Amino acid sequence: MLGGCQRAAPAAEQGITLHFWAMGREADAVRQVMPAFEASHPGVHVDVQTLPWAGAHQKLLTAFAGDTTPDLCQLGNTWIPELATLGALAPLDRQVADSRVVRPGDYFPGIWDTNRLHGTLYGVPWYVDTRLLFYRKDLLARAGFAHPPRTWAEWATQLAAIKRQAGPDRYAILLPTNEFEQLESLGLQQSEPMLRDNGRYGNFRSPGFKRVLAFYAQMYRKHWSPVVANTEIPNVWAEFARGYYAFYFSGPWNIAEFKQRMPKALRDKWATAPLPGPHGPGTSLAGGSSLVIFRASAHKRAAWQLIEYLSRPAVQRRFYQLVGDMPPRRSSWDNSALADDPYAKAFRVQLEHVRPVPKVPEWEQIATELRLVGEQLAHGQLNVDQAADELDRRADQILSKRRWMLDHGRTP
Repeated sequence: MLGGCQRAAPAAEQGITLHFWAMGREADAVRQVMPAFEASHPGVHVDVQTLPWAGAHQKLLTAFAGDTTPDLCQLGNTWIPELATLGALAPLDRQVADSRVVRPGDYFPGIWDTNRLHGTLYGVPWYVDTRLLFYRKDLLARAGFAHPPRTWAEWATQLAAIKRQAGPDRYAILLPTNEFEQLESLGLQQSEPMLRDNGRYGNFRSPGFKRVLAFYAQMYRKHWSPVVANTEIPNVWAEFARGYYAFYFSGPWNIAEFKQRMPKALRDKWATAPLPGPHGPGTSLAGGSSLVIFRASAHKRAAWQLIEYLSRPAVQRRFYQLVGDMPPRRSSWDNSALADDPYAKAFRVQLEHVRPVPKVPEWEQIATELRLVGEQLAHGQLNVDQAADELDRRADQILSKRRWMLDHGRTP
């Protein structure tokens, strides 16, 4: 039974409605596990409202400004710094310390860290997202390699060899030029942060990030990747199947897509692998969504009970079955379909090596500039030094208000 044995809610929490905002498929899936929660918490009803991802950010800011926030919400973990800085979120350290369900040591450390800002916890990870490599085992073997790359040097060697075999009309890897996740993930593999001085300035001219830009640029300069946006590849799965490219940089949702779409003859010819790093196992981005409670909620105790319920390993396994979202707890992977899925195993390894992006409210704007400048670099319109200078210039402009507030002793 998913809900487990729990005592009934105290009288103060009888006859209340919790307002829970969730996005996309997760909202549909969470409705299916609510009856068990409500049965174990008599008098507590959960009203789940669906927000489209495209409009969710603005909807949340509008709700905060109008004092109409829900009790709790699914929140992309890169949005947490912004809403925490605004004072919209309730801190959760005390609840976690008293909880028998939410155990920080059971969560992947990099994912848990996305929910901390200035030492305070504002969310509990709900599901995880990261990026790694999908690859064609047969094309790699044909090029003479028995295993996927473990370092940048091995990766470059494999890409060059696959391209030689592929010829002028096919490629070794697909890195769509209008995506920022590739540069973001490679940037997280460097010892230098992408922002410096407490997030006041960009740090893209650092030696580490220039190495990232150089490594990224050669993918296009040496024709290992086509210089195309993802909108120019109408069916990435079909192109992967026909060998248009051997490597694809993507996330966990594509496991189900590839299982469904790959021809029978190729079903054992593809696999997933953790990202290679400059000198060994590579870090990737710590993405996904968390569960937060709004500071204005009048039902924080019941909201926390719902977070605890959704954090139970059995409930997280059920949630994975419903929507395919990977759980953030190690114990949720045990004794589940995930544990025996050969395509999920690489994600399990990668999740031990993830890091949060810089925890400033402005990061999503900076990530957009990362995409735009990366696209110019891929097209050869900028060289590495010019791209690094341009990224720092754009980031510094975006961070100008943050600098002013910090310099005047105010919390940005």
